[in-house]
Amino acid sequence: MKKEYRIKKNEDFQTIIKDKKSVANRKFVIYYKVNDCHLKVGISVSKKLGNAVVRNKTKRQVRMMVHDVFDKTQKMDFIVIVRNKFLESSYKDNIEDLKYLYDKINKRMEK
Repeated sequence: MKKEYRIKKNEDFQTIIKDKKSVANRKFVIYYKVNDCHLKVGISVSKKLGNAVVRNKTKRQVRMMVHDVFDKTQKMDFIVIVRNKFLESSYKDNIEDLKYLYDKINKRMEK
């Protein structure tokens, strides 16, 4: 995922989270907000998940999942928060759960 498609600033995270539109399951919480330019994604991994090595590996995996699952032409901002159960499951199970939440968001946006 290119850097122009990432959300890095705390202010941007807070504005998306304040909008209070979210979906969640045992592994992820995804906040979303419609924007006017292009797809942007922020990834948050808590220190409770492990040390820096584990957190960075998790972020790399989630970045690849987002790259595979999300539609790049969509004009939305997403914040993906990773929960503890993520580490207990395989990559395949995690990507299926992320895809399920993404589809759920798309269904909500169609209404």
